[in-house]
Amino acid sequence: MTPMARDDERLLVARLRAGDTGAFDEVYDAYRARVFAFLLRMTRNKAVAEDLLDEAWLRLVRHAPRLLPDTSLGSWLFTVARNLYWNHRRDSLVRDASASELLTLWPSPAPWPSPFDLAAAGELERRVERALSRLSPQYREVVLLVAHEGLTPAEAAVVCGISAEALRQRLSRARAALAGELRHTPVVATLKKRYAV
Repeated sequence: MTPMARDDERLLVARLRAGDTGAFDEVYDAYRARVFAFLLRMTRNKAVAEDLLDEAWLRLVRHAPRLLPDTSLGSWLFTVARNLYWNHRRDSLVRDASASELLTLWPSPAPWPSPFDLAAAGELERRVERALSRLSPQYREVVLLVAHEGLTPAEAAVVCGISAEALRQRLSRARAALAGELRHTPVVATLKKRYAV
């Protein structure tokens, strides 16, 4: 998703601060899918992600009058979502039974020209989702915020409440861990054998 222009965002924040319900609808439309996908990948549980998403929107409604005029809405919402996740994780003993719902969340490219390419892409998406789910939550969140949501490392550092340097180190370690998870079985070679390509 394309980031909102800074001037447009400032006007939207001013409208939120004034209690304009249309502004809430615009923010909801612009960020709902992205924040939900982030929470779903963090929690690995659709019901929990939906509950946390609802709470994030309630917090926006409650805090809108106190937003600073130069608030970055994306960073603010992802920070709230991240904090809600960590509070839930700390307070809850519920463990997710399955990450199968995550498999359909990975962005799908345009149709591939051959069945082999389609099979390889699907297998790669499943492997990436499984590898992401095996990362520690600290590593998973930085990969999702930077690689999937397109936040800059500086913006992601603000969301995570750490220094930019700490974020860069965590991101480097997360990428190395993800590469290690993906290195275990070569997808293309396996598929070539299976489909005799």
